[in-house]
Amino acid sequence: MDFNVKKLASDAGVFFTRAVQFTEEKLGQAEKTELDAHLENLLARADCTKNWTEKIFRQTEVLLQPNPIDHTGARIEEFFYEKLDKKVPLRTTNGELLGQYMLDAAKDFGAGTPYGSTLIKVGESQRRLGGAEREFMQSSAISFLTPLRNFLEGDWRTISKERRLLENRRLDLDVCKARLKKAKVAEAKAAATPDFQETRPRNYVLSASASALWSEEVDKAEHELRVAQTEFDRQAEVTRLLLEGISSTHVHHLRCLHEFVEAQATYYAQCHQYMQELQKELSRFPNTFAVNPPSLSAFSSTSPSTSAAPAPPMLSPVRPTPCQADTLKIEEVHPPAAGTRKAKVLYDYDAADTSELSLLADELITVYTVPGMDPDWLIGEKGNQKGKVPVTYLELLS
Repeated sequence: MDFNVKKLASDAGVFFTRAVQFTEEKLGQAEKTELDAHLENLLARADCTKNWTEKIFRQTEVLLQPNPIDHTGARIEEFFYEKLDKKVPLRTTNGELLGQYMLDAAKDFGAGTPYGSTLIKVGESQRRLGGAEREFMQSSAISFLTPLRNFLEGDWRTISKERRLLENRRLDLDVCKARLKKAKVAEAKAAATPDFQETRPRNYVLSASASALWSEEVDKAEHELRVAQTEFDRQAEVTRLLLEGISSTHVHHLRCLHEFVEAQATYYAQCHQYMQELQKELSRFPNTFAVNPPSLSAFSSTSPSTSAAPAPPMLSPVRPTPCQADTLKIEEVHPPAAGTRKAKVLYDYDAADTSELSLLADELITVYTVPGMDPDWLIGEKGNQKGKVPVTYLELLS
């Protein structure tokens, strides 16, 4: 190994002089060359970009992989596959795993049983949701996470390296300035005219020789200062060009952000569609485990101040069969003098015919019953609209 002692000693000397200059600046004992305002603004903007890009990147990773243990294991696995130049295998999402468990359970419970058949339908939907989640994670990683990671691990490292080099050039420049200032002060003292009446000739000769030496030292310090100033200006220009590229980075990240939002919107739209299809499919079959709501015949005998017990919660709304009283004409039905109640709509409901009333979740309507009406249905009114509504879609209020 080629061990250059002179180069090592020179590097150690440069490091020491920079450390001394930096310490004296912090203590206020040395002057510091200030960067121009434009470069300072670029540096502040770059720091802000780096900090927020790093936070957004980390939190997006947490969003796509909520479990920190799984996230760490996934990163380690990706690292090894990258080093081996192999493709990372597709991972099973939590939704897909849950769906598979439900399908396996349905085999043991029996696909012909109500519970088993429902498990199959829900399990298939969970697997579809898990597949949509995996596609969202893959598209987000490619279109959003990768550009952010490339900036942090590529462009920002280059900027940081050039900034450190610029700081070293500035310290070298200030060291040269301080050295030239000290040399000029010493030269001025040495060049002062001696008093021949009190000074011996030998001292005068020594003073003239010292003045010549300090003049040479001033010339040398001025040359070093010019070189240091040139290197500092060149490095400042390189750093400025890199920092001005942050604007292009913002534009690129903006485009990636739009792609991330599009992927997220597609993912949630797919999830909403899958769940709506599942709800519609489950509503076609009666829920044999649902508890029937209490009899509503007490409407006519219950005072408005009396509060009835709320209906037991249900896993999903079950659409009852149409009312058997087909001869009932809605336009001829009138609310009773007493016994009307307020009800809150739990789920959206689309009327099957003109005798039914369409509902929107969370709206309040007035309900009542009429003699001979199916107990699974009520008459609901909202504004000028009136029609039959299913009890299982309502929460009766006091």
